[in-house]
Parts: sequence; C-alpha cells; structure tokens
Amino acid sequence: MRTPRSLGRALPLASLPGLVGSLLLALLAASSFAAPARAAGTRLQVQVEKAKVDLKQHRLEVKMSHPAGKVKITVVGESGATLADEEHDFAGHAAGATLVVTWSPSSDEGVSTIDVVAYDAQGSWVGVQISPWFVAIPHEDVNFKTDQSDIQDTETPKLEAAFTKLNEVLAKDAAHGRQHPGITLFIAGHTDTVGNAGYNLKLSQSRARAIAAWFRKRGVRMPIAYEGFGETALAVKTADNVDEAKNRRVDYILSDDPPRYGGGFAPAWKRVP
Repeated sequence: MRTPRSLGRALPLASLPGLVGSLLLALLAASSFAAPARAAGTRLQVQVEKAKVDLKQHRLEVKMSHPAGKVKITVVGESGATLADEEHDFAGHAAGATLVVTWSPSSDEGVSTIDVVAYDAQGSWVGVQISPWFVAIPHEDVNFKTDQSDIQDTETPKLEAAFTKLNEVLAKDAAHGRQHPGITLFIAGHTDTVGNAGYNLKLSQSRARAIAAWFRKRGVRMPIAYEGFGETALAVKTADNVDEAKNRRVDYILSDDPPRYGGGFAPAWKRVP
C-alpha cells in the first residue's frame, strides 16, 4: 500500500476494512491534497482510518490533532458525477476524538474518489483524497471433485471467462488514466461447514492455489497471491454441517492491499512465483 505524500502533514492511512460479501468494502489508495495549517503552534494533523472506511455503510472515521470544527466530504462516482457533497459539524469534540463521518449517495454507482476536508475549531484544515481500488472479478465458480483440488478440463472455460473479465477491468482502469503499481490478484478459497474445519481449511487453500497457478500459467504477469479461509468467512451464515452451495466459492479480487474477511482467521497470503 502506498503511503500518501502529505502537503499538510496528514497522517498516513491505516489498513482496509473487513470484506462484506464478495463485492463491497473497498480497498483504498489515498493521497493528501493542499492543506495549509494556519493555527499557531503545532500543525493540524488528520488521520483517516482505512480500517474504518466502509463503502457499503457509507461511513468512515476521522481524527484531528486539534479540537474539531467540521468535516466536509465529497464523494465522486466513476462517471464523474458527484454522489454526495456534505458537511458535518463536530464542534466541541476534543483533539483525538473519533469523528464518524457518513454520507448518503445519490445512486449505487461505483465510487471513484472521496475527498475529506477536516477543519479544526480555529478554521485550519487538512484534506485527504481516498481512491477506492477493490474489484471483485465476476466469475462462475470452478467445480472440483470431492476432496480434490485438480482443475478438470471441463472447468477451464469458466477460468477463461474470468481471465477475459480480468483483462477488461485492467483495460478500463488504464483508459481512465489511473495507475495502481501495487496491484495484486488475490485468490481466496472458501468452503461450507460440512466436515472437519481443519480439513476444510486445507482443502480451500489447495483449491485457491490451483486457481492462482492457472492464472499465472495463463499469462497473468501481475503479482498473484492465494489463501484458503475454509469455513471462517461464510457468505451465508449456517450452522455446522450444513451443505450450502454459496459458501463453496473462490473469490478473485484485484486490489493493492490484501482483502480482509474477519471471523478471527489470520490469513497468510502466499505468492505465486
């Protein structure tokens, strides 16, 4: 993850929020923009916690090193349209307080940038621009034989279709003039709750590794990382030993930071040579 260069000494952003479902909760790249600090004494510093940025719930958290004044937020969609332009009054909040900033988007359009401008009680301000970069590649899940991780020839058309989608996303991003030097293709395997949890974890890891290796062999040159989550990140919450097809899945995610799923499992992403 790139550390933003601060013109107003804004603090670097932290890590990503947990993944909800397979499409939302973006991975974010951030940069600071013009931020003249006029207050006497120490400069105003602003921290936007990436771990608290939630695109699905339309909220993020801000902290200021000075007593707070207000926060302005502007959300711009992929089309260039302004999805939200709001101002929140935080007067009376002490320095270091967690300020929860929400917004109400005018549509479900994907977010291109989020501009956050934080003002202290004296009117000094720091601006931070957040650019979401998290794309879940739509695909049809590969069907594996029971207890196996080998990809059958009959399943390769599904991977070929996903490979095409991957290239389309990259081409569209390049056409918009965006650059993501740290972009990685993350392959995350999951299972349902049938069977032993430890076994399911290993099986999901093996299947994720097989798909990651297929993409590398197919010609994907960017970094590829894989991990199995077993039954720790269910798409549909079920009891133990429930055969739920939606939980037997593998996510293909383009991001510049590892996706997080919660559930208490600490992933150890492995890189494909």
